[in-house]
Amino acid sequence: MKNYQNILFPYAYNILGSVEDAKDAIQDVLIKHLSINKDHIENDIGYLVKSVINQSINIKKRRSKITSNRLWLPEPLSTETADNNIDSEEIISYSILVLLEKLTASERAVFILKEAFDYPHKDIAKTIDITIENSRKLLSRGKTKLANYQTTNLSYSAPLPSYMESYIQTIKNGDMKRLEKMLSEDISLHADGGENIKVVRELTVGKSASLKLLFYVYKTYLELLSIKITQINHQPALLFYNKDILINCQVFDFENNKIKSIFSIVDPNKLKLLF
Repeated sequence: MKNYQNILFPYAYNILGSVEDAKDAIQDVLIKHLSINKDHIENDIGYLVKSVINQSINIKKRRSKITSNRLWLPEPLSTETADNNIDSEEIISYSILVLLEKLTASERAVFILKEAFDYPHKDIAKTIDITIENSRKLLSRGKTKLANYQTTNLSYSAPLPSYMESYIQTIKNGDMKRLEKMLSEDISLHADGGENIKVVRELTVGKSASLKLLFYVYKTYLELLSIKITQINHQPALLFYNKDILINCQVFDFENNKIKSIFSIVDPNKLKLLF
């Protein structure tokens, strides 16, 4: 069963953007699988993959019906120290997971199966019980919504760790001019505090406003914390600790060697599985 969980996890997580929801979807499918007559099942793994994908779509649809005005970011997953032998290469980059929140559950599933797992439309149609024509339409509609998505590779090319060391020193030294050179003109800062933690600002766009906010947040909330450089969903990230308690996870997105986005996750429910 553990091997099944490792195989199934990337499908569920990529669709749901949540580690806990993905594990719940897999557990539900495996429990049901234990209790059914399997005489009609020719390919056990294929049957479970299909079941998990559809269970994940249903969970995503239910969750999307819960209206909320707050910004929601995916649950971060360590791809540097991924546990349980999960195939981290099949985990989508964090920036793409954020973009995929623009899609419906079905559009997202088709997009992931086609782009991340290289399924032909014939297999996508069989997996989620739609027509081949509908699969093509869902993919086309999804790509239209993701107008800025211009690559067929969902992996991420991260800068050298020394770049992140330089960023940390720049923030610690309060060097605004140096940090300004590290940011893209249209940089965006995203913060998710969940239901219980109020963040300073959920979304900030533009270099000037981002510079001020980055220094303010560091001086006010992060200066006394220890910092660890790591990799989250294939992207460089910083983890901020108060002793052994993880307080903040910041995931960085780069474009042309400039920081394009920083995704700040401070929701404790999304940090508890990180180390």
